[in-house]
Amino acid sequence: MSIEDLSQISQAERDARDAIGHQINVCVAASCLSLQSDKVKEELEKAVEAKGKKDCCKVRGVGCMGLCAAGPLVAVEKEKVLYQGVTPEDAPAIVDALGGEPVARIQGDLEAPFFARQQKIVLENCGRIDPERIEEYIAADGYLALIDTLTAMTPIGVVQQVTRSGLRGRGGAGYPTGLKWATVNKSQGTRKFVICNGDEGDPGAFMDRAVLESDPHRILEGMALAGYAVGASQGFVYVRAEYPLAIKRLKLAIKQAEKMGLLGASIGGTTFGFNVDIRLGAGAFVCGEETALISSVEGGRGTPRPRPPYPAESGLWGYPTLINNVETLANIPTILRNGPEWFARIGTAKSRGTKVFALAGAITNTGLIEVPMGMPLREIIFDIGGGVPDGKAFKAVQTGGPSGGCIPESGLDMPCDYESLAKLGSIMGSGGMIVMDETSSMVDVAKFFMEFCMDESCGKCVPCRVGTAQMHELLRQISAGEATARELALLEHLCDVVKSTSLCGLGQSAPNPVLSTLHYFRDEYESKIAAGEAAAAGHAPPAGGAA
Repeated sequence: MSIEDLSQISQAERDARDAIGHQINVCVAASCLSLQSDKVKEELEKAVEAKGKKDCCKVRGVGCMGLCAAGPLVAVEKEKVLYQGVTPEDAPAIVDALGGEPVARIQGDLEAPFFARQQKIVLENCGRIDPERIEEYIAADGYLALIDTLTAMTPIGVVQQVTRSGLRGRGGAGYPTGLKWATVNKSQGTRKFVICNGDEGDPGAFMDRAVLESDPHRILEGMALAGYAVGASQGFVYVRAEYPLAIKRLKLAIKQAEKMGLLGASIGGTTFGFNVDIRLGAGAFVCGEETALISSVEGGRGTPRPRPPYPAESGLWGYPTLINNVETLANIPTILRNGPEWFARIGTAKSRGTKVFALAGAITNTGLIEVPMGMPLREIIFDIGGGVPDGKAFKAVQTGGPSGGCIPESGLDMPCDYESLAKLGSIMGSGGMIVMDETSSMVDVAKFFMEFCMDESCGKCVPCRVGTAQMHELLRQISAGEATARELALLEHLCDVVKSTSLCGLGQSAPNPVLSTLHYFRDEYESKIAAGEAAAAGHAPPAGGAA
């Protein structure tokens, strides 16, 4: 496959599309599929045929369009019309409206802030291409960066480009991607590996799933570019078995890329070869941690290992291994296609580019968004997210999943980047963002996340195994009004012990939701304790205390 071959495929695809008068895109990602978007697509195809428009109208399935709260979503491409909440019964009306006035009762607003205020890099193809056709990815400049890079750039040159872009790992910690790539590039080993970490386990997070379902070739291209940069010839995508649609489309994408010579031996007629295999995770949250993930890929139990040595020096089967998450790798083709300076101009001085977030909880526009780093949380939640529904007041937003913290309204005007979120006692994490309204008990929120960490602890180290269970019990007692100030002091002490002595990031960050809610909502803890003490003494509980 050469640049000229890619251009021919791309042109043929565009010509075929231009020859069709109308193109109807139906979201067939998991969220809309759960609302029977597949039935909508079938009925649209039947309506097109029944009305004799088969030669001038094509119905196709595309990836996630983002606004999951309004699914199933249907877009008429050239007319730039969006339909939301579409049912199979709406199909004839949509087809009848082609070229005329849209069906007003189900028409969405593409000028709304949810769409207008986003900037898409990782999600640029989501909702625009059929994820099951490699030709459509190629027509969107797919694999152009790979072939161009292999024929015009040295591996260290690729590392330098990624370094200059300022890209930081989107898996949570924000480690500089270029520095990680440079370390693996320099590491000595007869073999090297690239692993795509798709073990997305945070409650409320679905960023990786959506990208894998909607644009799988982007991940494969990013992995091949990473393999070339660090000197690896084998890659693994580690993905949860609970993501069957993502797995199906990944397998199909690998076959298509191999058939076209975009994976396998001698890619682009060069001496570089790269293969990708899939490894399925059983759903253990701890396998999102690098060393636990490596143990799982090796066929062992997914438990973390002490570091150093780091995977970049001694990873999979003892060989240097590069591990990046889905979103990090999805940025790579665009960075190499547009140049590192282009990417570095987006975002803030220390947090370059964009970030994908999954909006969930008490927010009007639940769904998937991508915004420039540094956008204030208030704009994300109230402008793009549409604010808290049902007239309720905002109380807090939890970022970073179970390892993150809860941010009150006073923190909403801080820019959303790695450093600012850390100052607020939270983390960026992989991009889960859960909004809570005035009815949420922050003690119960902390208890929920602690229960999650307790259940997901692999049990290898005592501080995490025992500490999370003890903290959960203390939170239960406080929530039930059975605790005193002594239990609260013990809870704070345990937070410090577990954070300082646990083996891996899961245990070290498990106290974060407790610490952040204690910092911003301590009155709720003290109120429940006071209520419990009053009840024990036979007095009426104070206002706001436990019943």
